[in-house]
Amino acid sequence: MNKNRKRHIPNILTVLNMFLGFLAIGMLIKGDPIKAGWLVLFAGAFDAVDGKIARLLGIPSRFGTEFDSFADTISFCAAPSVLIYTTYVQGLPPILGGLISFIPLLFGTIRLARFNVLQEEDPKPYFTGLTTPLNALFIFGYMLFSDKISGNTGDPRIAILLVVIMGLLMISPVRFSKFPLISFRKGRKNTYRLLGVFSLLVSLIFLRGIVLFPLLSVYILWCVAAWVINPHEIVDSMSIKKPSERELL
Repeated sequence: MNKNRKRHIPNILTVLNMFLGFLAIGMLIKGDPIKAGWLVLFAGAFDAVDGKIARLLGIPSRFGTEFDSFADTISFCAAPSVLIYTTYVQGLPPILGGLISFIPLLFGTIRLARFNVLQEEDPKPYFTGLTTPLNALFIFGYMLFSDKISGNTGDPRIAILLVVIMGLLMISPVRFSKFPLISFRKGRKNTYRLLGVFSLLVSLIFLRGIVLFPLLSVYILWCVAAWVINPHEIVDSMSIKKPSERELL
């Protein structure tokens, strides 16, 4: 397969991510948040591999990065906001409910824009701020977990509190570890992390909504605790190349 044809593979995965996010919004409008949650989970799976496959094939591009961000805006910013608006803010004053629902979309797009502006030539093994896919998976994961445990979409007060906290984490300086490379030749640590991700995917298939929310909670708390305990070391290691004014125009 020549390089021009290979170039379309990661973009097709990005389109699938966007399409599933669009369908999820449709399911939310129709009043079926559970199906929407599973569509977002599948969208997250496509988002997790498109960039990795591009690098694996040796065809990463600026277009792919920007296109991926637009897709993420649909699946992991707009979809969670619609979930909050249609499920958890009923009974609140319309303006207040709208503002709360707007948090994933607002902070998520800020997070994506900042990530694109501060792209590094030498990528680090972590992200600064919670990523939009993890934020969306966490919020939808809470809903799916509540559905399995109690048969409903969960306590709106807890959901709103989680939305506010996750929104702040998206624009925070907290460092979050990246997921492993799709390779068993990148060192023992990467292999263990990769096996852990595979185990998570298998558990999602068999245990469905029970696993995702607790595991993401542990991951997020672990990253936040590591940053709080030793913030100076994290700040010192974050040598991000800042763009010039010309690059920002």
